[in-house]
Amino acid sequence: MIFQRENGALGTICTPSLEMAQRDYERGEWWRYDIRFKRTGELGYLANTDAVTDRHVCSDEEMQSLPYFTTFLRSHDLKWFGGVNISPDPKFALALSVQRRADKPAFGDDELAVLSRLGRHVEQALRLGIRLIRAEAGQATLADVLSKLDVGIYFLDEAARVVFQNEAALAMEGKGLSVVGGRVSVDATPQREELRAAIAAVISMDGSTFSAAPARPVLVPTSDETGYLAIHTLPVRHGPDRIIDKLLAGVSGVVVVSRSVNGDPIDPALLRDLFGLTLGEARVATLIGAGIAPRDASKRLGITEQTTRTVLKRIFAKTGVMRQSELAALLSRLVLRQ
Repeated sequence: MIFQRENGALGTICTPSLEMAQRDYERGEWWRYDIRFKRTGELGYLANTDAVTDRHVCSDEEMQSLPYFTTFLRSHDLKWFGGVNISPDPKFALALSVQRRADKPAFGDDELAVLSRLGRHVEQALRLGIRLIRAEAGQATLADVLSKLDVGIYFLDEAARVVFQNEAALAMEGKGLSVVGGRVSVDATPQREELRAAIAAVISMDGSTFSAAPARPVLVPTSDETGYLAIHTLPVRHGPDRIIDKLLAGVSGVVVVSRSVNGDPIDPALLRDLFGLTLGEARVATLIGAGIAPRDASKRLGITEQTTRTVLKRIFAKTGVMRQSELAALLSRLVLRQ
């Protein structure tokens, strides 16, 4: 996993088999020459999929001549990568990258499709994980940490009954969300069944189910019509000798609820899931839909204005609008359209 620090350096979290390469990547400052990661920024917006590989961002000539490939990757017997951008939190830029040895073939389209689905599961897991880290847990108990979060958290048992809810969840009840008969429910009739089905799916999820993409979030208008609640459902997988079993004994699923007020920027991950956009397209749509001009949106995203306008045409085609004002109007009534 690759993330960008405030000083511009790229930080990484990796599997044990890549620890030596990771140390070399950071201490040798090879991150400065990682054109694959840097180009997934600009070119990632132009790709028709969230998952990309070498052929999307660099040429064969570059792979055969640039020191990043001929020195750094080759010294670690690596060559190919498959990467996917994820958005567990709008404030974080994260990418999940899978490295492949030089004696293996390049990533194919079918493998990239699998990587894209896996990326959604990682994104879901980090949606809560990042907030826990931000809460600076230290030696505090899990309940103490969860009480600090600004998102509602419900822990569910195998019968989908609530066994724990934090203070933020309690504050959201009566605003479109409720606990009825010990189970999480919503006031809006169309979304009530959608949420019930999503919760049932994560409660019953086993290892084989993870090959499918996670369910899209359930959007519910608040009772005072000042915004909406975005409800994400996450599975809890238990196994032998896992710390999670001690912390979440008897918990089979987690419901995470965030509240947005009308006028707030929309989470790009929501737009991606609701309209079938790529994450890059969704990030552009979020800014343009908020009334930001393409030139200013380009500066915020670190891409050219031409790229923004090219992506905007695709957004129009996928959402069925023809101009920026129509896109803004569509996003402003997002919840009502669900």
